[in-house]
Parts: sequence; structure tokens; C-alpha cells
Amino acid sequence: MSERRVRPMLSPKKHSWRRQPSPPSQPPVSPRRPSTEPAVSAPALTPAGNGSVVQAALYRDGLRVSTPASLAETFRRLREQPDGMAWIGLHRPSEAELHSLAEEFDLHPLAVEDALEAHQRPKLERYGDTLFVVLRAARYLDAPEEVDFGELHVFVGKDFLITVRHGAAPDLSAVRRRMEETPELLALGPEAVLYAILDAVVDGYAPVVAGVQNDIDEIETEVFRGDPEVSRRIYELSREMVEFQRATRPLVGMLHGLMAGFAKYDTDEELQRYLRDVADHVTHTSERVDGFRQALTEILTVNATLVTQQQNAEMRALAEAGFEQNEEIKKISAWAAILFAPTLVGTIYGMNFREMPELSWGFGYPFAIGLMGVVCISLYVIFKKRDWL
Repeated sequence: MSERRVRPMLSPKKHSWRRQPSPPSQPPVSPRRPSTEPAVSAPALTPAGNGSVVQAALYRDGLRVSTPASLAETFRRLREQPDGMAWIGLHRPSEAELHSLAEEFDLHPLAVEDALEAHQRPKLERYGDTLFVVLRAARYLDAPEEVDFGELHVFVGKDFLITVRHGAAPDLSAVRRRMEETPELLALGPEAVLYAILDAVVDGYAPVVAGVQNDIDEIETEVFRGDPEVSRRIYELSREMVEFQRATRPLVGMLHGLMAGFAKYDTDEELQRYLRDVADHVTHTSERVDGFRQALTEILTVNATLVTQQQNAEMRALAEAGFEQNEEIKKISAWAAILFAPTLVGTIYGMNFREMPELSWGFGYPFAIGLMGVVCISLYVIFKKRDWL
């Protein structure tokens, strides 16, 4: 597992913050709708457990000034705060809620469609004056020893930030608390919030990397112990690493793209430092994930080799057992043939017929015994030469 990174400090006049992210290349944002327009009807905010709007708040100069009870009230109060910023968090929102936000903040239909359907790969796109970011968060579940992936969509404008979360990760309430505890950073606007979210997503990768590393160590032990279920575990973990790779690898290019826009969008220097820090750790995580995939491929190859060797050893043992059985059968057959010869002679001379050629011959008995001995010795010599005895 990679070491936990040391959190940077803000400038002397600012409070410390948990490794703040650097700001995105801030796009110009579309102007707000004139306050003379009627407020768009929107659903009321609901608790997080109901799977809709989690929380909406208005901020000014880094401080929360109000917590509206509905989206419509959020829109109205934002118009009343020319220098304010709206931070709206949603979890699995309905189509009506997203369309209400799109109508108010001029969100592009394609971005709204992506946020509704989810199942998107990490990306960063600009629709007019709005920045649209898709992130894949991850968390490690200890009980089933597997990686759970979530999806997060972020809309960033001049005076608003909207998060649409699909899944349990990341914990955006913790991001909100950290930002509110650092008003100097929050006062930098939606870009600072975006980088705080990026930081939270990247931080969430660290326990996953540690859990996967532990799983790989266990798998290596099981492979050399000959566990028959290890192949399935390697396959399942390899599939999770493919998903993990899809979540982390695009982030590297996304963050470098944001850094390329520092000069163009006049990004705050403090946020630039945080972004570079996030980019460094994303690169490190991506390299670790690539290493995990390579390690699992090699472990699978080693496991296949060990299984083949074990099968060959079993086949060799069976062949040796069969060979030994054949040797025993040859010995038994040879002795059976040797013993059969005198039995055959004795059987002939034991027949009860009155007229038999050697019945009255004085050398009949010694001849029969000698014949038995000659046949037995001859068979013994023949079998001995053939290594049957």
C-alpha cells in the first residue's frame, strides 16, 4: 500500500486543509438568468436516504449564508446573492430534478443525459461555459473482499456546482464539512470545490489499493498451497482491476488537461499546487493498478503451471502404479504357468483307463516326475530371461 500522503498547508494566513486539490482550468461560465424570470418549479429537498436531492446551500465569501428547502428557493436566493455560490448535491436524482437544474443553469442536454443514465467513463468536457466532469469513485468492502465502484457527475459554473452521485462513494458530506471548515479555500469558488471532490475521490483509492495488495498476497499463498478455488479468485480480482484501471487511468489525462488551462483561466496559484498534488497521486495510483494487473497475470500463469505440474505428477504416479501392477501380474502369471505344467502331466497320468501306454512300465513314475521337472525348469528359465520373475 502506498504511504498516506502528508497534507499540505495553506499559506500562513490560511487554515490547514486535508490535501486540497488544485483548481480546474476554470471555464468562463454562462451568465445567470435575469432575476425577473419566474423561478422554475422544482422538487423539494429530501433526506439523503430518499435518493434525491441530498443538500443545497448558498455560500458567500466562503461562508454558508442559507440552506434552502427546495431547488426553487435555491434558484431564487442565488439570484439575490450576486456574489454567491450554490452547491447542490444530488443522489440518484429524478429526471424532473435534473431538468429543473438544466433549465436554471443552462446545462447542456447531452451532459444531463449522461448524468441521468450514468455508466459513463471518467471524462472532462466543456459545454459552452459549463464544465462537466465524470469521476469513478471506489471503496474496498472488507467482508466480501471486493471493490465497489460508484459514479459521480459534477457540473461546474461561475457561481454554482452540482454533484450527481450514483453509488455510495465518495462521501461528499465529508467534503462539504472540510470546505466549510476552511472558508478561505471555499471562497475561491466552485473550482476549489471541484478539486476538493477530486481529492476525496483520489483519497478513496488508497484503501482500495491496500485491500487489493492484501488480496494479492493471500492469493500468492493460496497458489503455492494448491488451493483449488484460487483460480476463480484470481479471475474475479482481475476483473475488478480492469474496472479500477478504467476509473484511474483517464484521470491522469483529465488532470493534465485542467493544468494546461491554468494560464488561460487565471487559476489561483494555491489551487494549482493542490491540483498538481492530486495529479501526482492519481499517477501513482494508476501505476499501482497497472502493476496489480501485471502481477495477477503472472500469478495466473504460475498457477496454471503449478496445476499442470500437479496433474503431470498425478499421471506419473498413476502410470507407475499401473507399471507395478503389471509387474505383479506377470509374476503371478509366470508362476501360474509353471505350476500348471506338472498339473497337466499329473492329470494325464491320473486318468483311470485300463489300457495306458506307460501303465505297466517300471520307469513310468520317474519319467512322469522328470517330465514335470523339465517343463517347470524350462518355463522358469524362459520367464526369467524375459524378466517376468
